[in-house]
Amino acid sequence: MSFAYDPKSSCADEFINHQEILDTLEYAQAHKDDVELCREILKKCGPHLSPASEHGAMITHREASVLLACDDPWVNSEIRRLAREVKLAYYGNRIVLFAPLYLSNYCVNGCLYCPYHAKNRTIPRRKLTQDEIRAEVIALQDMGHKRLAIEAGEDPKHNPIDYILESIETIYSVKHENGSIRRVNVNIAATTVDEYRMLKDAGIGTYILFQETYNKENYLELHPTGPKHDYNWHTEAMDRAMEAGIDDVGLGVLFGLDGYAYEFAGLIMHAEHLEAAFGVGPHTISVPRVKPADDIDPDDFDNSLSDETFEKIIALIRITVPYTGMIISTRESKEVREAALRYGISQISGGSRTSVGGYAEAERPHDTEQFDVSDQRTLEEVVGWLMDNGHIPSFCTACYRAGRTGDRFMEFCKSGQISNYCHPNALMTLAEYLADYASGPTKEKGLRLIERELGNISSDAIRTACKENVGQILSGTGRDFRF
Repeated sequence: MSFAYDPKSSCADEFINHQEILDTLEYAQAHKDDVELCREILKKCGPHLSPASEHGAMITHREASVLLACDDPWVNSEIRRLAREVKLAYYGNRIVLFAPLYLSNYCVNGCLYCPYHAKNRTIPRRKLTQDEIRAEVIALQDMGHKRLAIEAGEDPKHNPIDYILESIETIYSVKHENGSIRRVNVNIAATTVDEYRMLKDAGIGTYILFQETYNKENYLELHPTGPKHDYNWHTEAMDRAMEAGIDDVGLGVLFGLDGYAYEFAGLIMHAEHLEAAFGVGPHTISVPRVKPADDIDPDDFDNSLSDETFEKIIALIRITVPYTGMIISTRESKEVREAALRYGISQISGGSRTSVGGYAEAERPHDTEQFDVSDQRTLEEVVGWLMDNGHIPSFCTACYRAGRTGDRFMEFCKSGQISNYCHPNALMTLAEYLADYASGPTKEKGLRLIERELGNISSDAIRTACKENVGQILSGTGRDFRF
């Protein structure tokens, strides 16, 4: 059966149309040496802030694929320059921090690239109790985290939706000293509209689901058993989440499972589909790469990409989907993450543990890790590193709590108005971190940064209020302020 490409369709075979991707890659190869065409495409990119109603896509998946295929040094340099400009225009120098929290590694799927696959008999299986979750959350709060992304394998017996919902309630309920988790994002398997409504009612932030690979034939081979084998059910999950009222969704592809040009085109087409069908593109896009883990060797997959190509893809996502938050985890090294921050990343994890129960235990358990952590620095070390590189470490969760989600968030982001909220909110949440968790040198460095950045707030009223709020936070007379 053949399918026609239709970005507004609810059928995965139509909005991620295989023939359209093949035609796109053929077009990109045919035009990759046309520098003049690349120049014309790049003219459409950049920080063209405008009211959301007037703001369409900067460039299409086909145009972006031409840029990806082009090896011209000037074009590649211009892509990176524009990516830096776009990131600063939409997200400034703020970097949002979060941590993953693994609840359970029980899983019934047979994913060939994940150590949690059902046939792996060497990995110990574990599911956190609610008391263990409380201990994990206290450990995360004691680091300074305010935002978590919960992770769990797909297993209807061990990890039913009721367990996920109870865990979310537990996480939000923990208030240890000055700590609190203010936003819980959820990365669990594709599910039904009814269960997405339950997640919405539980107060989640973003629903995140990695596509893994957009190549359907390869997807079916990589997922030979389990409910995840159903490509369409998985790929259409964001449509069901949107139907259920979850208007902040996060896309991602696991680079290395298929050719990067195919995956890039599919990822951009998925973003275009959400815009076309719902008027709201992805709140975030994640860019993980296949990494070593128990029973997993990345060399088994022959589609790995170089750091240079990886950075170019990040830059191209930034200029093609300028409004989206971009996430890179501790899968990547300090050096790779540092480069990625320049070209588009706006959220990073810090002090992460990818094992079940990895935060509260005295010795870090490696035997239940989903992947090897490349960047093993503490959260405080990451905070200091960000400040050293001119970034504002942000623990802000204000948009979610103020109802600035979905199309409301996009309206503010696409018009550039979001900085009026995010910039002062970042400074106030950084002040909370400095007051509650930072060592002396980090605190001194952070206070200097806050003083400098207060001067960059354009509104006199907001600047004055932010300065007063920071003062209250540091003196212990107030906290949890937000614009």
